[in-house]
Amino acid sequence: MTILKKELRTNAAGLAVWALSVGGLMAVCVGLYPSMESEMENVSALFAQMGSFSAAFGLDTLPFGSLIGFYGTECGNLLGLGGAFYAALTGMGMLAGEEGGGTAEFLLTHPVSRLRVGAEKLMALAVLVLTLNAVCFACGAGAIAAIGGQADWGDLMRLHGAMLLMQWEIGGVCFGLSSLLRRGGAGLGLGLTALLYFAGLIINLDARLDGLRFFTPYFYADAARLLSGEPVAGALAAGCAWAVLGAGFGLWQFRRKDIA
Repeated sequence: MTILKKELRTNAAGLAVWALSVGGLMAVCVGLYPSMESEMENVSALFAQMGSFSAAFGLDTLPFGSLIGFYGTECGNLLGLGGAFYAALTGMGMLAGEEGGGTAEFLLTHPVSRLRVGAEKLMALAVLVLTLNAVCFACGAGAIAAIGGQADWGDLMRLHGAMLLMQWEIGGVCFGLSSLLRRGGAGLGLGLTALLYFAGLIINLDARLDGLRFFTPYFYADAARLLSGEPVAGALAAGCAWAVLGAGFGLWQFRRKDIA
């Protein structure tokens, strides 16, 4: 597990910055809720009447006036974008980083197979994303407890679980794409994540584009759907398949790739 440990050490500083930034912002959002609670019912009614804007973000169905609805909207978007960007950036650098950093010759001359190198890098990606989500969950849950809020912990766990799966999916797909590159593709990873995010918004606006739910993880990780109990099993299964395909392709391509 030498490569796994090396990747964790290398990415520790970046992980700390991302986790504390996203988790800290989530805690701040939760901390603002008590001062806004008295006006939440009016705000919720206002958002529900904003037509396409409300539909795009699920505000026409999400109970924004409740703590869990507020958390799902504000903290869900912070973790959904921040965590996904981190997963994409990390995944894009896992396999391409050795060539881009000029360390491929050193690594691949050791008596270790490329499959093991790729597998340990994939494990490091999964652990890093899991750690970020654990920190963010602790920040969010800690902030709820600090303000004495009453939240449905089952809904909270389900929301964070979906966010974790979404980020693993994006990380797995970006891991696969990184095997095709010789340098890190940060722009490609961020662009893909943004595209998937907007695809999730488009589904909410036009039911005719419902087929996109099998391509964007933002469908099954949408707080409005999760909290309303809307079935997302099909989209979730498709997301798991995309994650496995992306990771599997990355390992396959890395084994046969002509390393520069």
